[in-house]
Amino acid sequence: MDRLKAMEVFVRVAETGSLSKAAQTLGVPRSSVTMTLQRLEKYLGVRLLQRTTRSLGLTEDGRAYYERCSQILSEVEATEQSLRHSLKAPKGRLRVDMPGSIATSVILPRIAEFRKEYPGIEIALGLNDRRVDLIQEGVDCVIRTGSLGDSSLIARKIGSYRWITCAAPAYLAKQGVPETPTDLTEHAVVGYFSGSPGQERWAYGIEGQLLETVPVKSEIAVNETSAYLRLGLDGLGIIRLADYIVEPHLKDGSLVEVLSQYATDEVPISVLYPTSRHLSPTVRLFVDWVSGLFVGPRDREIGGSKKAQASLSGPRLDQ
Repeated sequence: MDRLKAMEVFVRVAETGSLSKAAQTLGVPRSSVTMTLQRLEKYLGVRLLQRTTRSLGLTEDGRAYYERCSQILSEVEATEQSLRHSLKAPKGRLRVDMPGSIATSVILPRIAEFRKEYPGIEIALGLNDRRVDLIQEGVDCVIRTGSLGDSSLIARKIGSYRWITCAAPAYLAKQGVPETPTDLTEHAVVGYFSGSPGQERWAYGIEGQLLETVPVKSEIAVNETSAYLRLGLDGLGIIRLADYIVEPHLKDGSLVEVLSQYATDEVPISVLYPTSRHLSPTVRLFVDWVSGLFVGPRDREIGGSKKAQASLSGPRLDQ
């Protein structure tokens, strides 16, 4: 019996709470997971898991063994990765989840650079706005925006963005330019919904201090960022998105920023990973690389001396 492999199987079962989920994330048949656990318990002479028809839990011995196995596996992985890194040829598989807007606007346009620098790293990018369970879904780290709240995950800030309220030049020429946040009530606004009840509200401030939240009413709304941007570009109304999404359109003149003098705090962008998994060299390389993507011309030209415009709710990007 490969004891190290058996430890890995046991830890994955303990973290997912399911033989089937563990087998899926490990890429092996469920029967192999069951057989490995049986052999491990026989070898150790103790019962590690308490099985019922509806649940799977750890025994007292299982909890103690899980803690030690997690530490051992993390140290083994870190040691292997450090050796690979020392040879300047890091290898391994990396699973990262992030909002689709960050992926399409920031990560994917530059991912070829990461692959060229680290060809030995296999990277799987999950693009969605839902909150994934890192342990159960076998995700190494996730990128999140906005306030994180209480979490068992370790977070590292890698950047920030500000909200940009903008519209197509044709719309502004026809309907006029809003001078204050309250003026938005007299304008066509493209709405964004995420399943949350209640009217959408946009927050504005002066010199970083909250001034007011304005309820915005829309006659057309979507729940996907690229479609939302498209409606703004087509002149159907005023939109509000993160600076890293609208920056190219501000530069080419297809969108014009409004209400730039009303601002609150910047919205943080963070990478999170489980406390049970030390930040391996492979994950660290990706985190360091992606951090550099949020530092550059965008920060100097858009985010440099100005404060950020941030919504108190921000559902489409606070994921």
